[in-house]
Amino acid sequence: MNRTIRHTAVFSLLLVLALLLRATWLQGYEAKALAENDRNRRPVIAQYAQPMGDIVVAGAPVTGSARTTGGDLAYKRTYTDGPLYAAVTGYSSQAYGSTQLEGIHRSVLDGTDDRLKNPLDALTGEQQKPGSVLTTIDPAVQRAGYEALGDTKGAAVAIDSASGRILGMVSTPSYDPSAIAGTADGDTWKKLLADEDKPMVNRALRQPLPPGSTFKLVVAAAALEDGLYASVDEPTDSPMPYVLPDTVRELPNDIANAPCENASLRTALRYSCNNVFAQAAVDLGQDKVRAMAEGFGFNDAELDVPVRAYESVYPTGMNRPETALTGIGQFEVTATPLQMAMVSAAIANDGVLEAPHMVSRVVDSAGTTLDAYEDQPSKRVVSERTAEQLRSAMVTVVEDGTASNARVAGAEVGGKTGTAQHGENNSETPYAWFTSYAKGENGQEVAVAVLIEDAGGPRSEVSGNGLAAPVAQKMMAAALKG
Repeated sequence: MNRTIRHTAVFSLLLVLALLLRATWLQGYEAKALAENDRNRRPVIAQYAQPMGDIVVAGAPVTGSARTTGGDLAYKRTYTDGPLYAAVTGYSSQAYGSTQLEGIHRSVLDGTDDRLKNPLDALTGEQQKPGSVLTTIDPAVQRAGYEALGDTKGAAVAIDSASGRILGMVSTPSYDPSAIAGTADGDTWKKLLADEDKPMVNRALRQPLPPGSTFKLVVAAAALEDGLYASVDEPTDSPMPYVLPDTVRELPNDIANAPCENASLRTALRYSCNNVFAQAAVDLGQDKVRAMAEGFGFNDAELDVPVRAYESVYPTGMNRPETALTGIGQFEVTATPLQMAMVSAAIANDGVLEAPHMVSRVVDSAGTTLDAYEDQPSKRVVSERTAEQLRSAMVTVVEDGTASNARVAGAEVGGKTGTAQHGENNSETPYAWFTSYAKGENGQEVAVAVLIEDAGGPRSEVSGNGLAAPVAQKMMAAALKG
C-alpha cells in the first residue's frame, strides 16, 4: 500500500513537472512568435522609448531625438544637415525601419545591445544608455562634394588612401531623413519612392555602372605587373585603326587625331586611347585582367564599409571581342564610385589597398569601444614600382592631358577621366567619371572618384574633365586643407 502511494506521488510530481515545462516552453514559444510578428509594436516602442545615441562626424552629432506628443512612441529621430549626410547615416523611421548606419548599429543606438547592459539597471528600473557611432567623415570634404554636385544626379567618394578612412560619401539628389522619421510621413515617403531620380538610392555604394575609361588604370596595372610592357613609356603593339578581334567592327578613339597608334601607356592614358587598352586586354587575356580587377576589389559581394556596397563586376566567359571591350571599361564591367576610389587609393598608397571604412569606432555611453574598424587588414595589389609608374602617368593626364580641371595648387594630383553610356528605357544615356588622387605638402593624401549620371546632351559633349573632375578637385582641396 505504501509502495503504491509512493509510486503515485512520484508519478504526480513528474506529471506536474512535465506540465510546468510544457507551459514554460509554450510561453517562450508564444513570446518569440509575438516578438517576431511584424504587427507587434513592442520592439518599435522600445526603440523609441528614450533618446537614441548619436552618429558623430568630427566630434559633433549629426543626429538627435525629439520628444513626440501623444502616442506610445516617445521620441523620434532628427537630423542636422540631413540631406548633406543622408548617404552616410541612412534613416531611422518609426514607420519604415532603418537603413545604413542607422540600421547596422540600431541596437547600440537605441540601447538594446546586450553589451550595454548594466546589472544595476534591473534593480533601479533605469533604461540602458544608448551608445554612439563615430564616423571617419570629414565635414569639409563632405560639404565640398555635396555642394559641387548640387542638383546633379551623381555621387562622389573620398578616401584617405594611407588609412582607408572614408572622408566623404555623397549621393545626389539627396533627401532629408527627418522628413520620414515619424508615423505620419506617408505622403513624403510615397513621393520619395515615386521620384524618378531615386533620391534614397546611395549611388556612391549601390549604383554600379560601366566605369568607362577609368577602368584603363586596372588594365595598365595588369600590363605592367604581367610584364607585357616594362614601363609606362615603352611603345605598345596597338594598331590604328583598331578592329575588334574576330570581327569587322572598328573601335574608334574619343580624340580622333590623338597619337594612339602603338602609343605608350602614358600617352594612351593621357589621350584615353581605346585601341591600346582593348589590345592589352586581349593580349593579357580575361583571366589576368580579372585577377587584377579582383585585387582592387571587383567581384567582392561582401564589401562592407560597414554598409554593404553592391558588387562591382568584371565578367567571366567572354570571347575575344568582348574581352577587348572590357579593356575600356565597357561590355559587362560595372563599378561603384567607391570601387573606383579604391583603385586610385591603392595606386596612391604605393600599391597597397587599405580597407575602406566610414566608421572608426562604436562606443557605449562612457566612450568605451564596442567595435573598432580602424585596424582592418590591408592587401598589396601591385608592386611599389608599378604604383609609381601609374602615378607618374596619372599626373601627366592632369598636367598635360584630359583632366586639367582636377589641379590643386601646391599638390601632386593624378587622375583619369572616363565617359560611358548606359541603356535606360531603350536609350543610350551618357555619363561621366573621374578617379584621382592628391598628395599635399603636409603629407596628407586622398583618393576621390566621382560619377555624374545621366549628364544630358550628346555623347560628344559629355566629359569627365568638364563634369566630374571639378567635383573631385574641390573634395581633394578640402581634404588637403584638413
